[in-house]
Amino acid sequence: MSSSPAGMALERIIADLVQELQSLRFGPPVSHVYNPLMYAAEPHRQYLQRYGRRPKEVVLVGMNPGPWGMAQTGVPFGEISAVRDWMRIEAPVGQPDRPHPKRPILGFACTRMEVSGKRLWGWARNNFGAADVFFKRFFVANYCPLMFIGKDGANLTPDKLRASEARPLFAACDRALRHTIEYLKPRHVVGVGHFAADRARIALAGMDVQIGGITHPSPANPKANRGWEALIVSELKAMGIAH
Repeated sequence: MSSSPAGMALERIIADLVQELQSLRFGPPVSHVYNPLMYAAEPHRQYLQRYGRRPKEVVLVGMNPGPWGMAQTGVPFGEISAVRDWMRIEAPVGQPDRPHPKRPILGFACTRMEVSGKRLWGWARNNFGAADVFFKRFFVANYCPLMFIGKDGANLTPDKLRASEARPLFAACDRALRHTIEYLKPRHVVGVGHFAADRARIALAGMDVQIGGITHPSPANPKANRGWEALIVSELKAMGIAH
């Protein structure tokens, strides 16, 4: 598939972010750091090229990769079947520099399910049908592309980082998000969960865009386990975003 101007612009933003993040180091409780923008670069590139055409009406912003989603496929909330069968994206995936034995990267051969991704992309499929229809209006990005792993294999979210380590990380991610929004020119930016919504408000301060938030689909969130799809349809409608 040939590169679209939109895809190339987003690729440049990602390339700049990857370069900025390479010099960052993280201490305890972080033991391992995965960057799927590097080892899963090809499926991520396909995602940008296929679905990154501007302008968008809504950009949904997640927090950071999940171990069985973007960490495996390079696509935000990238539950395997949604990426392969619905988005029609599949490509070889490499390995992080230092794999954690409890967090293997199997790429599209991974058999574990990312519940958050299954819920989010299931909502998109159920409400919009084809992926091309959904992405004509929407785009999904992650605020931070890094996955942080504790010594015991625990998944550590960015809000658990030391303040001294979070500051340069957040500064780089803020710039990348701002550039993404400047390029895609959405009317709405919607954080998936409180963390992403709060970071979007900081990163996009002063921009002519409406910023809101929806409930995170994680099964660790009790509210999400009581009919998440119907809940976010209502939350989006309250922001003026109709299906």
